[in-house]
Amino acid sequence: MIVAAAPILSSAAGYVMLALFSVLWISLGIWWGRRAKSYDGFAVAGRNVGLALATATAVATWITSNTTMLAPQFALQLGVWGAVAYATASFGLFAFAPMSGRIRQLMPKGYTAVEFVRRRYGVWGTIPFLIISIFYALTWLISMSMAGGKLLNVLSGIPYEVGMSVVVSVCVLYTLFGGMYAVIGTDFIQSLIILVGLVVVAIAVLVKIDIADVHEKLTLDRPMLLWVLFPAALMSLFNNMLFSFGEIFHSNVWWSRAFAMREGVGPKAYAIGGLLWLPVPILAGFLGLAAPTLGIGISQPDTVGPLVAATLLGWGGALLVFVIVFCSLASSIDSLLAATSDLIVNDIVEPLLRDPIDDASKRRYSAISIIFLGGLAWALAWPNRGTLATVLFFAGPMVGSCIWPIVGGLYFRRPSAVAACAAMISGSVLGLAAYHWIGWFVGSLVGAAVSGVVFGLGTLIAPARFDFASLSSERVDDGGVDCLHQRDAVEDRLL
Repeated sequence: MIVAAAPILSSAAGYVMLALFSVLWISLGIWWGRRAKSYDGFAVAGRNVGLALATATAVATWITSNTTMLAPQFALQLGVWGAVAYATASFGLFAFAPMSGRIRQLMPKGYTAVEFVRRRYGVWGTIPFLIISIFYALTWLISMSMAGGKLLNVLSGIPYEVGMSVVVSVCVLYTLFGGMYAVIGTDFIQSLIILVGLVVVAIAVLVKIDIADVHEKLTLDRPMLLWVLFPAALMSLFNNMLFSFGEIFHSNVWWSRAFAMREGVGPKAYAIGGLLWLPVPILAGFLGLAAPTLGIGISQPDTVGPLVAATLLGWGGALLVFVIVFCSLASSIDSLLAATSDLIVNDIVEPLLRDPIDDASKRRYSAISIIFLGGLAWALAWPNRGTLATVLFFAGPMVGSCIWPIVGGLYFRRPSAVAACAAMISGSVLGLAAYHWIGWFVGSLVGAAVSGVVFGLGTLIAPARFDFASLSSERVDDGGVDCLHQRDAVEDRLL
């Protein structure tokens, strides 16, 4: 028999928890942000973040509410392969580990991923990449905002609009005060809470439920979820893996951390972060597989994880799930706000003004950008349309199309602006077509595949000769890369 799901916590308890954590994160953000006395401190934490904080911020940012809420949804809808598919996102962190060292070496004074593309590919590569970066940041922000509202509504009955508004407002406030110092500082605490909480929840759930019963129920009622050759699940496996590559390779959330980390720290931090993150979606995904056994009515598939945990563990479990998902929400929203504001200031405002901006002006523009981004995400999340998966993976084809231009641009001198621009546009267009005509679980796969073929052909047909040494200069001519000439000695040394 299917039973209707009711909130585990009372609205009063939900409001108290919401108030406590709101005050905590804002206070910590202000405290950590005291060190942000310059724009370098505000944007990249003084470029001196050590291994412990660097690893914690990588883990906390990657354990988003999408991890704790989408991994169970994947398992509920796509079976065992669904949970494994989400776990493949750790490969993105592993792959970015050596890239972060390369980024830090090539651009020791850099701020954003778009800045790299502008210097490497000129205006033709910058325009599509900037559009993709802004669009992706907004979709991620919207999905995080939606997750906050859904979580509070499912656990305590707080109206979606109220919960979503409070979560967004809190993250905007403490990011506004402390910038990257506040983001990384709170991430450290949030990562500890998330990891310890997930272990406790996993152990408690395994004690409460018999895996054999879960397997028997799925075998009888939903055998497709256990089928090794489930087509949609297999496609989602590769789609999610490529989405994670594109997501991390292109997003300024990860580039800003590479610039913030002390030299030599990035590769270790991202590799350790990937190892710590890898089992999280597997544990969360089990909650989705357990839902049919419990007979819980699931009206919104992206809420199945918190709902199952809270149902099994009661009031205490609901509180723990509340804490875990609230921390995962904050650790992602603050990162997006800080990194995207850097992108707006350095890659939109400053180029438009055509003159360098002083520290005070950059801080002011950053504050305006953070408030604007928070307000826009709030407005777009308000209607609560679609699930977290459909919202987030709508950007999948676009981020997938950025994989090859980024990798090729970082390690090889021959890829040109023509190749990069054509790859990003063609991959995005055909990937979005696949998203609409086939499903969200193939968009990134198609986008990355098309982009790779076009990028390779473009590099063969219209090669460039890029000087990597130009990336370390303070300012460069952004007119394009074909006019750059490099010395053979420099080429041999760098490549």
